Order: sequence, then structure tokens, then C-alpha cells
Amino acid sequence: MRSIAGFYRTGTATQGGFGETLIDFNAGNAFNCLTTRTKRGDASVAGSCFADVLSEHIALTENECSALERLEERNRTLRRGSVLRRSNDAADELFMLRAGTMMTYVLLDDGSRQILRFHFPGDMLGLSTLLYEEAPETICALTECTVCPFEKSSLSELIVEHPRLASMILVYGQIERVALTDRLAALGRTSAKARVGSLLLELRNRLRATDKRVSDSFTLGLTQEEIGDATGLTAVHVNRMLRQLEEERLIAREGGRVTIVDEAALMRATNYVDRYCDLDLGWLPQGR
Repeated sequence: MRSIAGFYRTGTATQGGFGETLIDFNAGNAFNCLTTRTKRGDASVAGSCFADVLSEHIALTENECSALERLEERNRTLRRGSVLRRSNDAADELFMLRAGTMMTYVLLDDGSRQILRFHFPGDMLGLSTLLYEEAPETICALTECTVCPFEKSSLSELIVEHPRLASMILVYGQIERVALTDRLAALGRTSAKARVGSLLLELRNRLRATDKRVSDSFTLGLTQEEIGDATGLTAVHVNRMLRQLEEERLIAREGGRVTIVDEAALMRATNYVDRYCDLDLGWLPQGR
């Protein structure tokens, strides 16, 4: 992984920096939150991105939708490469990602970067800071982004008044934890090809969850260096693995786009599990 010690000094990547080149249950009183938004991830449209995400799994009540909308009343725009919050910064806010793509990473003692997660519209950012006064990791914009900041204390009211929403925040926190565990296991026990292939499947599935128009072909939007920092590989090694996946006719690449050619074979080759599918939510409390 490339050394980046001291790189983000102004909060915005300089030329030559990172990203330089983009290679029904509980249905009582149900309310369709999707009617308040015409397009997920469109920062100019009213409504709650997080409600859009939750509506894929549960039928939210009108009161639940209103509570989530209140969390997203404020907007903040970030340019590509801007740092939303650095490790060790004061952690008194959480964020909803309304538009764009972001990443969470840590800097290691040797100055290298380990990317922990990629974030898409509807993601809640900074959950790890609930237990700490200082941020344990850095959150950075990979594209132009819009986030909705809200005070950590706002969750107290949500937990008391809307226990089902609090439960779903717990659910998504656990999904992130399990996905990160999968990544950790892959770093130590799987081949470089499997790591890269698994990441491609994860990115495609996350993109498709926010935009149903995404099929087997999608714009990757990451540099090979960023892929390497997420998989523990050098950019050169990532390039080699991408070419190998192409040669085995598992993927195809053209003009910055990646196509999953044989998804079943790629899943077998990588042992990939989509942690956002097959959720057991039968234990959730009733919506209010």
C-alpha cells in the first residue's frame, strides 16, 4: 500500500493525490416513504435516504419516516477528496450520506492506508464514534458528496420513541461488522484474485441497492490504488488480478466500466457472501 503520511493537510486531495483517475411484516400503519423522493441519492429532493434503504426491508410508518427526515434536515456538500472527519477529531456528530460515494480508512504507523468501508447513499456514517469522544477513523469523499449531519444526542430521542428504527440501526451496524470480518478473513486467508473479485461483487451489489438500474455492468469509480488499499495489495498487483479475472472470463472492462460476466463462477471463486441479503428481521418490535 502506498505511503500517504501527512497527505491530507487541507482536507482536499491535491493534484496527483488519491482518486486522481477513476478507472411485509410489522406493516401496521404502513407509509410509503419513497413517495417523498423521486430518485435515491438526489440531494435536491426532500425526504430521507435512510428511509429509502429501510423501506427495502420493512414497511415504515408515517411517524418513523418523519423521524428519519428530521435527522436529515441539514445538508453539507463535500468536494471529491475532501475529508469529512479525521481520526482523533471530536466525534459529536453522525452523518447520513445523501449523495455520492465515500470511504472510511485508517492510517497505519508506516504511513500506509487501509480502507475499511466504502459508503453509498443511505448509509449512516460514523456509527463507530457512538462509544468514543474522538473519531477512531477517517471519512473521506471519493466523489462530490452531500451528507446530512446530526448530533449524536439525536439518537436518544429516536431510541425512546421509535425502537424499531433503533433496532434497524443496530442491524446495519452488525451488517457492517460482519462484512468487515469477511474482509479481514480474506486479507489473511484468500488469494489476491479472490480479494479483488469479492470487492467487485460487493461494490456492484451496494451500487445496485441504491440504484435499481445497475445491472451486471457498472462504473467502478475507484483507482487501482484504492482497490489495493481495501484489499491489502499494491496497485500493480491489483492490475494483474483484474487482467486475470478478464482472462478467465469472469469480468470484462471497458471505458472505466466493469461487467460481471459470470456471477455464479465469480462467487464460487471468491467465496463471496452478500451480507445485505437474507436478513432475519422477524424479531423486530412493532413500528410506531
